[in-house]
Order: sequence, then C-alpha cells, then structure tokens
Amino acid sequence: MATKKRKTADAQVDKNKQYSLQDAATLVKDINCTKFDSSVDLHIRLGVDPKKADQAIRGSVTLPHGTGKTKRVLVLCNPDKEAEAQQAGADYVGLDEYIQKIEGGWTDVDVIIAVPAVMPKIGRLGKILGPRNLMPNPKTGTVTNDVSAAVNDVKGGKITFKVDKAGIIHASVGRVSFPPEKIQQNSQELINAIVRLKPVTAKGTYLKGVSMASTMSPGIAIDTKSVQN
Repeated sequence: MATKKRKTADAQVDKNKQYSLQDAATLVKDINCTKFDSSVDLHIRLGVDPKKADQAIRGSVTLPHGTGKTKRVLVLCNPDKEAEAQQAGADYVGLDEYIQKIEGGWTDVDVIIAVPAVMPKIGRLGKILGPRNLMPNPKTGTVTNDVSAAVNDVKGGKITFKVDKAGIIHASVGRVSFPPEKIQQNSQELINAIVRLKPVTAKGTYLKGVSMASTMSPGIAIDTKSVQN
C-alpha cells in the first residue's frame, strides 16, 4: 500500500510526459520520499540482444561529480603489489584469504580490482561475483597492473556498468542532496559513454528508453532525443 508521501510524489510525475534531463534532475529531488540521502539512479533500456557477445554492453565511466558514496574497494594481488594498493586507499588488500571469504559468501565491497597475474586463481569466483557485477574485467579497467591508478579512479567517481538480461543498464548517478545540475551532468556523462559503446551489429533504435528515479520514488521518463549529442 502506497504511503501518503509516495502518493504525493506519484501525483507530481506526469506518466504521459517525457521530461528533459534538466527537468528530471530537478523533479527527482522534489519527489524524494525518504528521510535519508537517497541514491539517484538511471535505468537505460537498450535495443541490443545481451545474449550476443558483441552486444553485451559493459564499460566504465568517471562521473564528474562522483556518486556521493564512498566506494569500498578490494584489491586482489600478490604481496609485491599490496603496499601500492594500501597507499592508494584500498579498503581490503590480499589474495587467498579473500578468495576463501568470497567462496564463503562474503561480497561486502563495491568494486574488486585484480592484477592480471592472479586472474587464473579467481576465475572460479565468477559464479559468485558475476551476478553482483563485481567480477574484475579488463574492459572496465578493474584488471590492471596499475593498481594505484585503478583505486584512485574508483575513489574519484569511476563506476562500471553492465547490461542485464532484459537489455537494461542500471546505475547510480548521485544522491538527492546533489544540486540538479550535478545530477544532470553525471547522467549525461553516463549516457554519452553508453552511446559510444553502440555495437555495429545492433539494429533499430539503440537508446530505447531512459528513466530516472531515487530510492522508493516513482520513475521519471526522459526524452531520449534530448540526451543524444
């Protein structure tokens, strides 16, 4: 059953309208239903077939204003890289003990970075990490020997994204406490990155739908033509 706040929020969103990104970034703050600093998320529906390898869109982008959330970073590496990872600000650093923890069900991190040398060891974690979008991948810059740069990127606002089985990308682009212009700029940066990854084999409309929502608030449909440069 919808709360009074949610009913009020629903009434403020015109379900038959497609908003500009600028208007959506303002409205998402006005209709926030929570007492905490909610995440603002974009949901982007693509005209791709995720079952085809070349259309399984995934990548990374550095949001100009970050996500407003401090990312917890695990670096899986050999001892020779541990000091570098720790100095860069990684929250957890190691290898075998964390492989065992993950196999036991621990995934209390936001990003996992691995050096190429240890990938054969952590390949078996794919079934656990894959569904949570935590598996290190060269395409997202999370498999690298430059551990320091990778940790700094994540702490500085770099996010990864991946299309799900339904052809939709879900990503956080800030918090409701952000000014509208920061939400707008972060959103546009994410959309630009996704548009650049359009596969040549994708037919028809690529950017099928974009909506913005904060935690527990109604979605705001965005005019896709207005966000494509």
